Amino acid sequence: MKKEKWYRIPGKFLWQHRLTGVVFLTDVCIFALVFSLYDLETEAVAYAGALCTLFMTIVAAVCLFRYAAAHKRRRRMLQHPELLTEELPQARTLAEEDYQEMIRSLKALYDANLTAWENERKESMDYYITWVHQIKTPISVMRMMLQGEDTEEHRELSAELFRIEQYVGMVLSYLRLGSDSSDFVFQEYRLDGIIRQSIRKYAGQFIGKRIAIVYEPTEAYVLTDEKWLLFIIEQLLSNAVKYTERGKVSIKVTEEKVLKISDTGIGIAPEDIPRIFEKGFTGYNGRADKKSTGLGLYLCRLTAGKLSHKLSVESTVGEGTTFFLDLHTDRLETE
Repeated sequence: MKKEKWYRIPGKFLWQHRLTGVVFLTDVCIFALVFSLYDLETEAVAYAGALCTLFMTIVAAVCLFRYAAAHKRRRRMLQHPELLTEELPQARTLAEEDYQEMIRSLKALYDANLTAWENERKESMDYYITWVHQIKTPISVMRMMLQGEDTEEHRELSAELFRIEQYVGMVLSYLRLGSDSSDFVFQEYRLDGIIRQSIRKYAGQFIGKRIAIVYEPTEAYVLTDEKWLLFIIEQLLSNAVKYTERGKVSIKVTEEKVLKISDTGIGIAPEDIPRIFEKGFTGYNGRADKKSTGLGLYLCRLTAGKLSHKLSVESTVGEGTTFFLDLHTDRLETE
């Protein structure tokens, strides 16, 4: 909520009561005219005018103080809009009663719509989570059937089945990230173990496309959530495999705990780079591929933010792309 400048309050107060000021000045002019017609002494007229002005100044100052206090109270109420109807002050005019009744009616309508939305969202969450777990059974059966014979066709089908598994996992991650419940467990992990898990999972994809994987082992430890960091790395490797036809994918961790995942793929168009982390944005590569969902990098950036990591990218069309995942965290010590 934007904080209002204090010096604007008196100006708004005077503007709100401008009609009262006009009436007061008109009355002063009328009295001055009448007094002049009766040839009253100037000193008496000036004395009476000064007393009236002093009285009006005192009244205006008191009203301004109450005006500012009421404004401050309303701004404080806006910080907790869910309690707005419970903290409304006593109505002093018929107009205030009408406005407060409008607010209560809108709040009741909002609560009803919110409850309906939450119920609908919960039902959808339950359905999709159930679907994800149920679809894993036929996927497992299909994988066992394909492992029975090592042929070129079966290897291609296994690769496509692997992609299906990744999309199913992405759906579950998307639902969990949008959930109100926390699914994060933070502790220090050895980064090398997490990276090797990701490499092993995608080893078949690298072998199938004859893409080399270059990894420099690291001894670094990071404060993170293992499952969700693994999710980010896997999504970045998935993109690297998808958009690299020849060459290699390199993984390196710098001394500053920045994880770099580089490929020699088709690269990203310069005009697409500022938007690749947006939800649903596929860009030129996604439109050409016809299979991009525009969710992978969006979920990576969202997850990185929840882990307090920073995700960025550099790319050159035709040469490759490098993603940078800053895993550095300041160590907190208890006094």
